[in-house]
Amino acid sequence: MKQPNSLIDTSDLPNIVEGQLKPINGTILAPDNDPGHPPRILLLYGSLREQSYSRIAAEEGARVLRALGCETKFFNPSGLPLPGDADETQPKVQELRDLVMWSEGMVWCSPERHGTMTAVMKAQIDWIPLAPIGGIRPTQGKTLAIMQVCGGSQSFNTVNELRILGRWMRLLTIPNQSSVPKAWLEFENGRMKAGPLYNRIVDVMEELARFTWLTRARKDELVDRYSERVESAEDVRKRVGQN
Repeated sequence: MKQPNSLIDTSDLPNIVEGQLKPINGTILAPDNDPGHPPRILLLYGSLREQSYSRIAAEEGARVLRALGCETKFFNPSGLPLPGDADETQPKVQELRDLVMWSEGMVWCSPERHGTMTAVMKAQIDWIPLAPIGGIRPTQGKTLAIMQVCGGSQSFNTVNELRILGRWMRLLTIPNQSSVPKAWLEFENGRMKAGPLYNRIVDVMEELARFTWLTRARKDELVDRYSERVESAEDVRKRVGQN
């Protein structure tokens, strides 16, 4: 397994206090059967605006994740059809599903609109199937971090709903979360300003990276369910009985 670097490159993280972002020791957190490659994190955001604060917040999170040794990818939701308005062969739908299959953890970051997550955010999640693809459930047992940005005062409606969705999708949603109030005051020239709200995003990304190291090689054991074993046994008996 790859050993952690003793120093972290913070050249693209001007808000980080020197020496305070610590490397994550995957050799301590991961079991012997861990694949050893950098944790693979997919980031989804919930706005198509050119000045999208949910995207910029996610990008700040991705920079921290990469500094901690993770590999990150984004999905651009522009062009994704509404659920039911196309089938799973539509190129953007296939791109999203391929990225979810690639990932070992995810970040969902949505603006709050009319007291809830945006349709852009929900459409992405609705295109991710709970049922297996090629015998593999795309989300089951993977890690999830949730964040939201607010146009006004701080709210937790959206992260609360994202947490419900994470549970529904059988994701291991980490305890920490981020809600950025008055987002228009917290970002400048495409970057987030230093302060407690930025520090919380760093906290969330650290926790996501640790939980991903800890669980990715253990997820099959963690999500092994009695009800599914019983159902599988019954399916086998039915097939045998029909032959």
